[in-house]
Amino acid sequence: MQDTTQDVKAFGTFRALEGNGDAAEREQLFRNVARLLSYVCMKCDDDQVEQYDEVLCQLAELVEVEGRSEVAKVLSTLERAPGTVVVKLANDAIEVAQPLLEFSSVLSDDDLIEIVGAKSEAHREIIAGRSTVAERVGDAIVVHGGAKSVTRLVANQNAQLGDETLAKLVEKAAQDCDIAQNLRGRSGLNWEKLQAKIDEASETVVEKLTDAGLQSDEKTIEQVNAVVFNRIQNRAGFSGANWRIAWNQVKALGDRKQLNPQSLVRFSRFGYGHHFGAAMACMLNLKPAVFVKWLAKQDYRALIVGAKTLGLSPDVFEQGMMILPWREFPTVDEIKESKVRFEGLSEVDAANILDVWCRNEAKGKGEPRSEEMALVG
Repeated sequence: MQDTTQDVKAFGTFRALEGNGDAAEREQLFRNVARLLSYVCMKCDDDQVEQYDEVLCQLAELVEVEGRSEVAKVLSTLERAPGTVVVKLANDAIEVAQPLLEFSSVLSDDDLIEIVGAKSEAHREIIAGRSTVAERVGDAIVVHGGAKSVTRLVANQNAQLGDETLAKLVEKAAQDCDIAQNLRGRSGLNWEKLQAKIDEASETVVEKLTDAGLQSDEKTIEQVNAVVFNRIQNRAGFSGANWRIAWNQVKALGDRKQLNPQSLVRFSRFGYGHHFGAAMACMLNLKPAVFVKWLAKQDYRALIVGAKTLGLSPDVFEQGMMILPWREFPTVDEIKESKVRFEGLSEVDAANILDVWCRNEAKGKGEPRSEEMALVG
């Protein structure tokens, strides 16, 4: 209990924010603010998280590496960590950044791609070993990375490697035995499909790799087809874990004042369905449970109202409808019909319907009346 008194004293001395306290005082305050945040972050509203973010960013400029490293460890385990300070520390020296690069679910794929391009090989190697590595992140590592990060990426069975990335890896495998060995060890590779994407100079490399035990026989092709089929099936279906990650990453984007309609364009372009839905909910000031209910009920009219209120283009609306994690994947006719209704609804009418719905929801009366929803088609 002796440390508690010291912690309270240090936490109360906010002169450290102005640089007037000594180094030990500033470091103690930095740790205490992070520790307090870890206790209350899931109960904080956006304004409160923003205040923590601002204080932690200020203190990060005033403390040494050891203090920043301790706070990075605390933040790396939080689902709702403030976005600005997390990105700041993830771009710090590797001893500070490592726990965030390895574990933080607040860092988005775009954040990781920027770090891969801008920071050291040590940063890239840690990112390559994350529990999941998206295809876009893996491709950035192959483009910017050295032997250590690329080898670790290929050895990571949870790293998604697209066809273009694999083609680049085949070229690297010609010069690096470790990369070649790890490519041999990856399951579910369609070597025949890959053959069509590489140049003649790399054909002999593929022959060596496949001769080593990964033949493109019917069984292998069958397994690859099953993987592809499962991925298509998984496009339709809500994942609570993916939604939590997307929600917190979108919130972190908001912390950095970077959540806007262009974010939705990017999410739709790269097929980030959970992120697309979470961003819409945040921008419409809806509770996450409300948007999840739309997905569970296949409520296309509600989506039309929300998307039109945000001023999305018809193409972005259509793409968003296709990638959202609905309970069941919308049919071609449902997508076409919804797009027609979307184009026929005005932003003013959409905003009015959403306003009525939100007021009714607050009063416990449920969704808009049929006469309002009739405007949607």
